[in-house]
Amino acid sequence: MKKLSKIVGKAQRGMTLLEIMIVLAILALIMGLVVGPRVMKMFSKSKEDIARATAKDIAYTAYPQWSSTHPGKSCPDSINDLKEFMNDPNMADPWGNQWKMLCGPSAPQGTKGVLVVSPGEDGKEGTSDDIKSSDQ
Repeated sequence: MKKLSKIVGKAQRGMTLLEIMIVLAILALIMGLVVGPRVMKMFSKSKEDIARATAKDIAYTAYPQWSSTHPGKSCPDSINDLKEFMNDPNMADPWGNQWKMLCGPSAPQGTKGVLVVSPGEDGKEGTSDDIKSSDQ
């Protein structure tokens, strides 16, 4: 009987709670240093993609619809006039900045309709991260 209890006692050896916690801490550290920055970069990229799609939606969907209901006008008084033609009436870009609309004489030469511009992540106009509805 004594031999049986010695065998069973040795067979029940496992990992302690402290060992498991140390392994989990190491895994969390690796995830934070390796995976975290990649996820944040992808999140930033998705905001840019959403901004580009929204700018094009305003310029190529909302403006033509507005234009067809206002045949005597070539430009809306403000970008807020296009809200009713948008699925999302929030007229702010993904960073919370107000969209800017260039139409008529304020638009760059060759622009057809409107040019919709966001100052981008930095919130400053005229920088490399600006988002525009066209490639002009």
